[in-house]
Amino acid sequence: MKTLKIEWRHLDVQGETCDRCYDTGENLANEVKRLKRTLEPQGIVIEMIDTKLDDTQIPQSNTVLFNGVPIEDILDIQVSENFCESCTSLLGHETYCRTVVFDGNEYEDIPAKAIRQAAYKALGLEEKEQKPIGGSGCGCNCSGSGCC
Repeated sequence: MKTLKIEWRHLDVQGETCDRCYDTGENLANEVKRLKRTLEPQGIVIEMIDTKLDDTQIPQSNTVLFNGVPIEDILDIQVSENFCESCTSLLGHETYCRTVVFDGNEYEDIPAKAIRQAAYKALGLEEKEQKPIGGSGCGCNCSGSGCC
């Protein structure tokens, strides 16, 4: 059995997180389900680790690691930061947090497609093309609306 440990590090303030971390968490939860469905029959176990951070650890927030390696060290992703209204509201002071540039676009959350690609690359596997359900080619029935 091979294991892939996917760790999500995010701000936690009394059970709440910022909007961009929340979105990354949703993307990650959906991709973990998808990966389990695809990879567990091949003998690969997917484990998700939820690491809650406090306000002193903002630079680590909204990070995803694959077997301890940050996503930006696996894929061609540039990390930056910008003002985060949501973190600012949660923490009560002006806060700048993590953004990523992936496939030429800047995201405040980590996109599902990046999570999926990093998981396969961390495992040393080639991702098999999904047959389009809704027409976009991503296999998630989004009809090409840019969901992935």
